[in-house]
Amino acid sequence: MQTLVVTDRQLTYTGAQLRSLWIYDTFGLSGDALVAFTGPAKVPTEALVDHHDRRAGDFIAATSMLHLIIEHFDTSLTCAVLRQRLLMSLICDQLRQHDVPELTRRGDDLFSAQTKLSVSIATISPVSTLIHTGINIDSEGAPVEACGLQDFGIKPHQLARSIAEAYTSEMASVEAARCKVRGVP
Repeated sequence: MQTLVVTDRQLTYTGAQLRSLWIYDTFGLSGDALVAFTGPAKVPTEALVDHHDRRAGDFIAATSMLHLIIEHFDTSLTCAVLRQRLLMSLICDQLRQHDVPELTRRGDDLFSAQTKLSVSIATISPVSTLIHTGINIDSEGAPVEACGLQDFGIKPHQLARSIAEAYTSEMASVEAARCKVRGVP
């Protein structure tokens, strides 16, 4: 699995990036990949993938977030949701190392006390599964009570590298575990 942490520019996440081959088209990484970048989030209601949130008229907005986009070239949405939950657990582990107070994971969301720290979605395309996770850096502009990495003195690019390393290590470990067992009758 290839990874890239973009440090030379910011990108605005609009939801349009959550499509097959965006990572390849934008960064030239072919195959399963994780890309992390910082920038604002501006996802209008009509661009939301989550129909529950869309029906509620929700939207995603933030002045500054750490975005992670992951693409796996398989088409099991259940597997993608499980990978998303694993990713959120790994992020939670990384944030605990920074002593984020009262940190909890509820499904695919992270909270410090009652303030929301992240957004995340898993979806499917005709050729792949995709995950987007956004972690607030600056909570300004969020439509809900939120907190951000800057509240805890966490450097986003360093966190992104740690998350990418943990996720790729887990994916390699899963592959190794899958390949070392024999089938049973």
